[in-house]
Amino acid sequence: MIAVAGRRITWTGVMPWLGLLALLATWGRALSYPVAGLVGLLMAGAVLAAVHHAEVVAHRVGEPFGSLVLAVAVTVIEVALIVSMMVSGSGGKAATLARDTVFAAVMITTTGIVGISLLVGVLRRHTVVFNAEGAGGALATVVTLATLSLVLPTFTTSRARNEFSPPQLAFAAVASVVLYGLFVLTQTVRHRDYFLPVARGSGEAVEEKEHAARPSGRATLTSLGLLLMALVGVVGLAKVESPTIESVVASANLPQAVVGVVIALLVLLPETIAAVRAAARDRLQISLNLALGSALASIGLTIPVIAVASIWLSGPLRLGLEPVHMVLLAVAVVVSVLTVVPGRATLLQAGLHLVVFAGFLFLAVSP
Repeated sequence: MIAVAGRRITWTGVMPWLGLLALLATWGRALSYPVAGLVGLLMAGAVLAAVHHAEVVAHRVGEPFGSLVLAVAVTVIEVALIVSMMVSGSGGKAATLARDTVFAAVMITTTGIVGISLLVGVLRRHTVVFNAEGAGGALATVVTLATLSLVLPTFTTSRARNEFSPPQLAFAAVASVVLYGLFVLTQTVRHRDYFLPVARGSGEAVEEKEHAARPSGRATLTSLGLLLMALVGVVGLAKVESPTIESVVASANLPQAVVGVVIALLVLLPETIAAVRAAARDRLQISLNLALGSALASIGLTIPVIAVASIWLSGPLRLGLEPVHMVLLAVAVVVSVLTVVPGRATLLQAGLHLVVFAGFLFLAVSP
């Protein structure tokens, strides 16, 4: 049940402000490990507050619009984070940052978030059901965008390995915008019922039942503002924490790509928590909407912005995946397709996704 506070001061209203204050106090400064730990706790509080306010907004607008709110909001700020880090970075680190972040987001959403959601769902019920048409369409769009933007640069010959030429990058950017726009149109207008939770047994899409009064317009706007504040705080604090993370990664002699994975994990925390909560309420379709929608937004919004930013960014932009990454992506795609097609899943499918996710994390640390 979603409770909307009136004029009372609640922790969900305070945490976004604390996150922004912490961001202002620490921006551009080197953090000691104790301070970094405190910042991490404030960031976790901002994540939980973001999930709460996203649920308030989603309760007001209904599904599937509600699932778009968190996915798009997180991704817009994630894109800003990528661009700002590319501007401040140098050398090979900046050249592969966009690729590492987008690939990590795709793997985290399609294997990690989906796998955890399936696990939570099947532990509550032995079999979970969802709309294969909606999930399948979203997955097909993810695969197409990932192939055009992350796989093809490895094989094109106009530029150095793993790089697009300017016309190729422009084509990938336009294709990303068009496909993401078509998906949003399909999800919210043309075939909205494909992305609604399905009734167990009948397999038909059903509207969410109202278990609480819908929040007022004023309360919704307040939550929307606090949601954006919390997300700014989360992503900003993730960037503040990134030098500490880089220091730990360097001290442990880990690959630089681990930094992108860790930051992607932090940024995607709100969507992960929201997806798991939906799965616990036997609304797996909402979990899939969040996971696959986040993957789509990550590619569909990042690539066009990076393409425009590359006009003034100096240095190479390497978007092409390495062979080990392409193998992981291929396995994730096959497993996802076999999970989505039947429109139902069991503990086996949950285990498959989580094992692929674990393999992605392991190979990120030990390539």
